[in-house]
Amino acid sequence: MTCCHDCIKTRNCRFSEQHRYCNDPPPLSPPARQSLTAFDHLRVKMSEVFDGYERQYCELSANLSKKCTAAGTLDGERKKQKVSEIKTGIDEAESLIRKMDLEARALQPNVKVVLLAKLREYKSDLNNLKTEVKRLVSGNLNASARDELLESGMANTLTASADQRSRLMFSTERLNKTSDRIKDGRRTMLETEELGVSILQDLHSQRQSLLHAHNTLDGVDDNVGKSKKILTNMARRMSKNKWIIGSIIAVLVIAILLILYFKLT
Repeated sequence: MTCCHDCIKTRNCRFSEQHRYCNDPPPLSPPARQSLTAFDHLRVKMSEVFDGYERQYCELSANLSKKCTAAGTLDGERKKQKVSEIKTGIDEAESLIRKMDLEARALQPNVKVVLLAKLREYKSDLNNLKTEVKRLVSGNLNASARDELLESGMANTLTASADQRSRLMFSTERLNKTSDRIKDGRRTMLETEELGVSILQDLHSQRQSLLHAHNTLDGVDDNVGKSKKILTNMARRMSKNKWIIGSIIAVLVIAILLILYFKLT
């Protein structure tokens, strides 16, 4: 169970009913479930562990995003307290990403490629949060200097313009990074699709080979049956010929004995 890309981009994932099966694979049929080996069960369990960490990270990321937005409207001690909470949440998010990385590297190569691509998106998202926190901290540190400038009445317009410029630059940078993540995700999806098509082609060729081998074995069985019948007939004929030859020899012996008897008498 994983988040969809739209949920990750907007950080609004709550694993609701409409999102909880965005990327889920189709359910296994009963014969397929019975054919899973112990190693397959282990991989499924590890994937479930990754999904648990991913769900926690999505919820934590959405919460941190809201806190960053709220911290931008605060000032003074309340802003410092909110920034401290955000830093603690970022540390927890980094711990979850490390755990997801360990779980992903232990899975199959084709699954690992997709999960590592997700992790790259999560890391980029977390770096954006760190950048936003740094901006909040720097804004908090410069609050006193800004107050002095405002009291003197010298840089009110310049400060507002610089803040707007920085926000626009940050928004543009974030849009560019989001576009890059979308391109990476699309590239990964195409690579996964090509891998799936290749696997299906290999399975089809193996099926054809098995069918050909089955037909060949049927032909061999037929030939063995025919050979057995021929050998049985040959054995019967040999036995019949032996009896005929024995009878001829017996008749000849009797005839010779009778001839000798008549000659001697």
